Amino acid sequence: MEKSIVYYATGKRKNAIARTWLTPGKGEIIVNEMPIEAYFTVETSKIILKQPLILTNNLESFNIKVKVKGGGLSGQAGAVRHGITRALILADPDLRGVLKKAGFIKRDPRVKERKKYGQKGARARFQFSKR
Repeated sequence: MEKSIVYYATGKRKNAIARTWLTPGKGEIIVNEMPIEAYFTVETSKIILKQPLILTNNLESFNIKVKVKGGGLSGQAGAVRHGITRALILADPDLRGVLKKAGFIKRDPRVKERKKYGQKGARARFQFSKR
């Protein structure tokens, strides 16, 4: 039995972590043992995670298996995109320049700001009353 080449990478966004495996194939994308149409119901999430594949013309070149946990669906989609990007670079280092220019390599550092004590929220204050 021939051992297939597998490229593994981890992607992160907000509180979501995606473990991504790329194998040469015909373009199947499985997220948490489900096809992407079943897992990501919002169309924008599906578009986000396919961006690096479309940009590098690899939409039908790899089968992708992803285990993602934490965060919400938007953060998970971003984490999957980050994981796919990093795995694509392992598969073909020449794609790095194209993916870097698109801004997919860098992890998005934006996370929820913590609530501060004595306040209503991260930035919201309780209403001030002079009298």
